[in-house]
This record gives sequence, structure tokens and C-alpha cells, in this order.
Amino acid sequence: MRSISIFGATGSIGESTFDLIMRGGGPEAYRTVALTGARNIPRLAEMARALRAEVAVTAHEECLPALRDALAGSGIECAAGAAAIAEAADRPADWVMSAIVGAAGLVPGLRALRHGGTLALANKESLVTAGPLLLATAARYGATLLPVDSEHSAVFQALVGEDKSAVERVIITASGGPFRSFTLEQMQSITPAQAVKHPNWSMGQRISIDSASMFNKALELIETREFFGFDPDQIEVITHPQSIIHAMVGFCDGGIMAHLGPADMRHAIGFALHWPNRGDVPVERLDLAQLASLDFEAPDPARFPALRLARDVMAMRGLSGAAFNAAKEIALDGFIAEELSFLGMAEVVETTLSQLSRQNSLQIDATTLEDVLNMDHLARETAASAVKSWQQGK
Repeated sequence: MRSISIFGATGSIGESTFDLIMRGGGPEAYRTVALTGARNIPRLAEMARALRAEVAVTAHEECLPALRDALAGSGIECAAGAAAIAEAADRPADWVMSAIVGAAGLVPGLRALRHGGTLALANKESLVTAGPLLLATAARYGATLLPVDSEHSAVFQALVGEDKSAVERVIITASGGPFRSFTLEQMQSITPAQAVKHPNWSMGQRISIDSASMFNKALELIETREFFGFDPDQIEVITHPQSIIHAMVGFCDGGIMAHLGPADMRHAIGFALHWPNRGDVPVERLDLAQLASLDFEAPDPARFPALRLARDVMAMRGLSGAAFNAAKEIALDGFIAEELSFLGMAEVVETTLSQLSRQNSLQIDATTLEDVLNMDHLARETAASAVKSWQQGK
């Protein structure tokens, strides 16, 4: 029986993973080692009971009593806090879903790789903040790292059986989010409530806002560079409002391999779950006649400056990815708290990168966890100061 763990089980990716596991036989087909979640304790407990997990962990220590009550009599261990999540990752599993949002997913992912199994990586921040460290850890322990972002899963699938040296370009698509047609003036007054209403994808609050600002796509640009090793000038972004083509790979003979699929994360998750084979996945089958047409346009760098900042990070390398992600998370917190405008998020990230670059803090290679975490802390402090300065100057 194959053993699995799901980190970030109660988020949108975790829910989709749970759905596929249950459809695939649940506890009769999979031995569930660990499930982790945040504050949705009733759902975490329900999942843990359904999968007969060995341990359930909440990220928030104050939620532990509620989790214990919800799992009383089940025989399932309960724990709480970041250290407990890391310890859950120390429990060997054949296949691990890494779906914790943000930099908090890095340490559990690194711990899980040490068992030499498969890490299905939905936590893009791990590669953005510590790509060299993550890849080196996977290689050291003979682990398999599979992408779960729809774009990177698409690139991965398009490259199966291909010679990477024949690749000329990689094109990842962006829906453009809810503000694709907004003017720069209109974007000045966007609210968090508007930013969470994605036209195509059903996602959590933070990733929905990241998508609306294209910070999510900026992270994916960096992730493409780190995961596949392509040069930054080979990687392109195109706005594709239908979200049917997830990525394209262009080859030296002029041919382009495109990956099409519905806007349903269960496709990419299912590919990682069944790899190297393909399994049946209950997603909608495309009706190309009904689609009729697919549209494309170049993203506007003035309205979506996150893409330009991502290219700056790819050029700088070192610890700039860790700084970029940390500053983005603080800026996002500021926007959600209505302490920062929608466009102010990019201003805070750019200010943070500029200040840390002048201090020569970004030049160290991201090869040790200590250096990455130190930069994460420093960038968060710098970004928090930038948020305060933005408020004072508005």
C-alpha cells in the first residue's frame, strides 16, 4: 500500500488532492501518514478520520485543543505548530503533497525529500526562495520532485521524451485575472474583496490576490528558471484569458508543443500522483468546438509591475528570490489589512529589493537553509518598514 502525506490539506490544492485520493480508494488504497492544515479544524479532523491518518497537525498552537476534541476516540495523533509540521515531514511517506502556502512550506518540503520518495510541489515559494537548495537535497537523497503548478506541470509534460537542448522558448500563460482590462487609474482603487474574485480558478484568498496582481505569475517565472534551468530570456509570459492552454514549449525547429486542459487543478495533481503513468482523473473534457477560439495578448508591465520585478530577481539570483517572496508576503498582508493599495504592493517589493541590493545582502547563493531563513527575516523587516513609509507618504 502506497503511503502519502498532505501538507496544506485544507487549502484548495489539499482539498483537490483529498478528492483524488478518496476517489482512488481512500484508506483502502493509500496509507495516510500525515495531514496538516491551518484553522479549519473541523475539516482537518474530517479528512483525517476519512483517510485514517496517523497524525493530524494544525499550524496554530491555540487550535490544538479543538483538534484533540474533534479527533477524540479516533486513535489519530494530534499536534500543533511549525515544529510539529516539520516533525510530521520527518515521517517517511512514498508520496508527499507540498501545498502549504508561502515560505512556511520550505522546511517541511526539505524534510520530506530526505526520505527519497516523491515530493509533489505546489508550494512555488520553495523553489523561488531556495531553488538550488531544494534541487540539491532531492539529488542527494534520490528523491523525485514533480511540479504541481498547472503551468509547470504543463511544461514538464511537454518535455517528456524531448531533448532540453532543443528548447528555444518556454511560454507560460496568465489569465490576466479580474483586472485584465482595467486602466491604470482604475487599479489605484482596487479592494481586497474585488481581488479575490478570479474569473476562472477557485483558489484561496492569498493566491487569488497574487493572481490578480500577477505576483503569482512572477513567482512562476522564477520557478520556471529554477526548476527547469532555462535562461531567463527563454521564458515568456502571455495573457490567455480562457486559461485553457497552461504552457507552451517552443523548439529549435519552430514547432510549439502546447498543453491544454480545463481550469481544474486536479489534472496537475493527478499527473503527479500517478506519474510516471497516467491515471483516470475526473476533470471536464474540453469541447474544442464550443471553445471556438483562444485569445492571447501581451501583459502590460505598467499595470502589472510584478513581472518586471521577477526578471530583476532572475538576473540577480543569490538570495534575491527569498527577499522577493518575503517582501511580497508582507505587502500582501498590508493590502489585505487595507494598509496598502493594490499597486502599492509592487512598490513595497521594489523598495525592499533595492534597499537590500544596496547593502549587498542578496549576493549569497541560496545553498543553505540558514542563509535563506535569515534573508527571509531581514526582507520581512525591510518590507514592513516600507509599508509604514508608504502609509506616511500617501
